[in-house]
Amino acid sequence: MLNDVLQRNRDWSAKRQAQEPGYFTRLAALQAPEFFWIGCSDSRVPANVVAGLDPGEVFVHRNVANIVHSSDMNLLSALEFAVEALKVREIIVCGHYGCGGIKAATEDLPHGLVDHWLEPIRRLARAYAVDLGREPDLEGRRDRLAEFNVVEGVRRVCETPILQRARRRGANVRIHGLIYGLKDGRLRDLDCTIGPGHFKEEAAE
Repeated sequence: MLNDVLQRNRDWSAKRQAQEPGYFTRLAALQAPEFFWIGCSDSRVPANVVAGLDPGEVFVHRNVANIVHSSDMNLLSALEFAVEALKVREIIVCGHYGCGGIKAATEDLPHGLVDHWLEPIRRLARAYAVDLGREPDLEGRRDRLAEFNVVEGVRRVCETPILQRARRRGANVRIHGLIYGLKDGRLRDLDCTIGPGHFKEEAAE
């Protein structure tokens, strides 16, 4: 199996070099992505592929159910590097319908360590119980919860000290919330973008 992966890599590398000579030399010289993508670990939702972006155009962090934990040092380190070092100004939190993490969070079953990770989703389910109850079936409720999780992620990214510092020095960073449909391959904007003029402190002022 590993040999197959290595052969596929060789074929891809040769094809890419033939299509665009100097492609890898250019990539190796500089990392200058336009987007920082916070997505789900699900193998069916690779950021570059679903967004139609080439390597080098998107800096990626992925975890189970694309949760933004305020104590997740992996995510926060990637976010800080994206904003401070790479000067990324477009951040995307992307969930997807049919998410296994959402499903696990709504089941009354033990799943091991991931149950601790998914606790924020269970809290969201309780907070939005009335809204979720309006959905006609379990699949609809889970997909709606996946949307709420993205919106919450956008809010949590905005509230990090990293984004607050960027805002104070005048960096025009925008955070967007998208949801991906496994059944049709389409990304949908959840209309929850936060950017200059929309930060929490400014609203309070």
